[in-house]
Amino acid sequence: MDEALLRTLTPTVIGILVRRGADFAAAEDAVQDALVEAVRGWPEDPPRDPKGWLVAVAWRKFLDAARADTSRRRREVSAEVEPAPGPSEETDDTLQLYFLCAHPSLTPASAVALTLRAVGGLTTRQIAQAYLVPEATMAQRISRAKRTVSGVRFTEPGDVATVLRVLYLVFNEGYSGDVDLAAEAIRLTRELAARTDHEEVAGLLALMLLHHARRAARTGPDGRLVPLAEQDRGRWDTRLIAEGVEVLQRALARDRLGEFQAQAAIAALHADARTVEETDWVQIVEWYDELVRLTDSPVARLNRAVAVGEADGARAGLAALARLDPALPRYAAVAAYLRERDGDRVAAAWLYADAARSASSLAERDHLTRQAARLNAQLRG
Repeated sequence: MDEALLRTLTPTVIGILVRRGADFAAAEDAVQDALVEAVRGWPEDPPRDPKGWLVAVAWRKFLDAARADTSRRRREVSAEVEPAPGPSEETDDTLQLYFLCAHPSLTPASAVALTLRAVGGLTTRQIAQAYLVPEATMAQRISRAKRTVSGVRFTEPGDVATVLRVLYLVFNEGYSGDVDLAAEAIRLTRELAARTDHEEVAGLLALMLLHHARRAARTGPDGRLVPLAEQDRGRWDTRLIAEGVEVLQRALARDRLGEFQAQAAIAALHADARTVEETDWVQIVEWYDELVRLTDSPVARLNRAVAVGEADGARAGLAALARLDPALPRYAAVAAYLRERDGDRVAAAWLYADAARSASSLAERDHLTRQAARLNAQLRG
C-alpha cells in the first residue's frame, strides 16, 4: 500500500468531486470512505489507474450519501461512476483547495484547522500540537468549521494570509513530525509565489528553503536528532541556501516586513555562519525583536531567550525566559540548556528529564533523555 500516493491523490480527487457539484464537506467525507476501501483492497488487487479508481469510488460514495439524505436533497442524483476511457484528469487542485478551505465564512483559525485536516493530511492531534491547544479543543474547532461550510458552494476563496499560515504549519509538521509533507509544502508555496506578487509569500518560500537545506544534517545515521550547533554543515544544501537568500533579499527590498520574512532572515543568519562560533547572535536577537513586534508570539519570545543567552550570556537568557509562561512547549528544554550553560548541571539534568516527558516526538524525547543521562553521568563521576 503506497500511503504517500494516497496522500498525494487525496486533494486532487476532492477537487474533482467539488467541480462535479459536491460541496466540500461531502466531498471530503466521500474521499475518506474511498481511501478506507483502498487501504482494504489495494494490497491484494491494486488498480491500474489509482486516481480513476479513487474518483469513481468517491463519487459513488457521494451519490449514495446524497440519495440517502432525502431531507436535504429532493432531486434525483445520477451519474456514471466509472472513470471515462483514456487518461484521467491531471489538474492539480491542491493549491486551489487551500484557498477554498480558507472560506470567508470561517475565522482564520478555523480555516487553517480545517485545511490542515482535510487537505494537508494532518491528524487532529498534530494540528492541536501546532496550535498549542488540547486535542479535544481542536476536534471541536474542526467539527464546527465543517458544520459552518456544510452545503456552502465554494465560489469565494479565502485570503493569502490564511493560506500562508496553513502552508507554514504543513511544512513544520513535515519538517519535524511523523508525516513527510515538507516537499509538498515547498512545491505549493513555489506555485503560489509564481501566481502572486506578495512579499510574505516570498518570505515563506525563503524560510522553507533555508530550513529544508539543513534537513539532511538534522539526524544522524542512527536516526538520532542532531542539534543545530552540532550539525555537519558540509551536509547543508548550499544550492537551496543560495536560492533562499536570493528570494529573501528580493522580498526585504520591498520594505514591507512581515513575520515570514523576519523568520527567514534569522534562518539566513544561521545558514551564513560557516561554524557555530561565527553565528551573528546579536543580529539574530535583533530579528527576533522584530518578530516579537510583528506577532507577539510566545514561541518567538521563547526562541529569543535562547538567542539572548548566546549573545549576552546564559544569565541574560534566563532573565528573558523568566518572563514567559513555564507551560509553553519546550520551555523546560530551553531552561535546561541555559541552566547548563550557566553551570547549574543539577538543575539542567532535572529539566532535561522533565522536558523529555512532554516531548512531541520520539526523536526529541530520545535527545532530551540522552542530555539528562549525560549530565547525570558527569555528576556521578
